[in-house]
Amino acid sequence: MKKTILFTLLLTLCHCLYAQQVDTISVFSKKMDRHIKNVVILPDGYNTESKKYPVLYLLHGHGGKYDSWIKSTKKSLPQEATKWQMIIVCPDGQNSWYWDSPIDPKFQFETYVSSELVSYIDENYKTIAGADGRAITGLSMGGHGGLWLGINHPDVFGACGSMSGGVDIRPFPNNWNMKDRLGEYKQNPEVWNNHTVITQLYKIVPNTLSIIIDCGKDDFFYQVNENLHNEMLQKNIIHDYIVRPGGHTQQYWNNAIDYQMQFFSKFFNKN
Repeated sequence: MKKTILFTLLLTLCHCLYAQQVDTISVFSKKMDRHIKNVVILPDGYNTESKKYPVLYLLHGHGGKYDSWIKSTKKSLPQEATKWQMIIVCPDGQNSWYWDSPIDPKFQFETYVSSELVSYIDENYKTIAGADGRAITGLSMGGHGGLWLGINHPDVFGACGSMSGGVDIRPFPNNWNMKDRLGEYKQNPEVWNNHTVITQLYKIVPNTLSIIIDCGKDDFFYQVNENLHNEMLQKNIIHDYIVRPGGHTQQYWNNAIDYQMQFFSKFFNKN
């Protein structure tokens, strides 16, 4: 009987130590007046270590949701969080393109991710609460979001990235719900010009933001990524740029995130 009780206590203790490795949390957005779901992935040992961890904010693409990364794109994220000793946070982007929509008050995801969610994570987890302890990246729509949020909020994110990102939205005026967030392109060209990554480069202060960009040669976003890369070269903006064979696929992103986590780990460890 005593052995059974002891065994049960040990199982309970183990559960308590490791139950938080993957959390699904709901965070209230004051600006949108609604709750948003997020996955938080903790490295093994988080509950037994006293140290603070850097945080990687990992954004899904159009049609995805908060658990898309861990359920389909990169199921090994818990192991990766342990390997690289970082917390990984995957917010629900809801086809928002991670802007604060100028026409829809229920889609204010720039404020949500860069302010409300970051504040919640720093208040409730053991984080390095500064730009030197935060990075943000994502795939496709989330690649746009990673660069958009990194460039526009360098005080929040010290490093940013994109995988197969829609880094110039203007060639795709009728795709992926963008006009639902910005209005029709023909009627609002200035709004679209102001909400695309490639026009934001003037905001980057030299040597203050670590940037990594990755896109497959067969991807429909390849040309806009090439254009962004060349524009950054002309402006002498330091960045890593990776091009490999591959398209807009889960297989490509499963591989690409490995390079990005290594890049961000180097950024975290140099600070």
